[in-house]
Amino acid sequence: MTHTTHKEEWLAMPIAVIIAGGLIALGLFYGLKSSGSPAQGDAVAQNPQQGLGEDFTGELAPVSASEHIRGNPKAKVVIVEYSDTECPFCKMYHNSMKEVMSKYESSGDVAWVYRHYPIDQLHKKARKEAEATECAAELGGNTKFWAYIDRLFEVTTSNDGLSESELPNIAQYVGLDRTAFTSCLSSGRTAAKVQAQFDGGAKAGVRGTPHSFIVTKDDKVALSGAVPFAELDKMIQNALSR
Repeated sequence: MTHTTHKEEWLAMPIAVIIAGGLIALGLFYGLKSSGSPAQGDAVAQNPQQGLGEDFTGELAPVSASEHIRGNPKAKVVIVEYSDTECPFCKMYHNSMKEVMSKYESSGDVAWVYRHYPIDQLHKKARKEAEATECAAELGGNTKFWAYIDRLFEVTTSNDGLSESELPNIAQYVGLDRTAFTSCLSSGRTAAKVQAQFDGGAKAGVRGTPHSFIVTKDDKVALSGAVPFAELDKMIQNALSR
């Protein structure tokens, strides 16, 4: 049995507090690092205007006629978006892009191209939802794709809040045959297309969602995060004025 003086006990107490504090801090750090937090996927979208007008150094696949295009395919300004249907910032950005198209679609000056980038680590339901939108496209063409994805973003609460059982309901809501849709979705035949778009996004430098590119004849500008309509509009006006 050892004996400690009052002085030794007094010195030991603050040292113990410091050590305990350090251990707690380490625990918090590693806990956050391994928790599947947005840092693994769409942390870039935590700040809605982070990455506004980044230099583009990736390899963006050219837009093809078979893609999901809203607006004039030959528009002077084409906004190519990579999105995750369960990302809350993508839901915000989808509404901003609908405002953009409300303003510019009739003039033919701006087109919107939608590509899939489901982040599995964050949103386990997003990939199947992306496949569902492709089933809608397979059964009803480009018009039904946009109707389906608009409705999906309307009803989801984001962050895996949408039940998979709602996917056929959305199909029926937009006028698709429920049985044919369910058959398509259960077959998994649209999965390869979703994966191909995800892979293309990775090559283009996409790391989080939403991530977009404003493409003109002579330039590409990368945008990361849920850029508000007002900021998008300014960039579009700048691009159109060149």
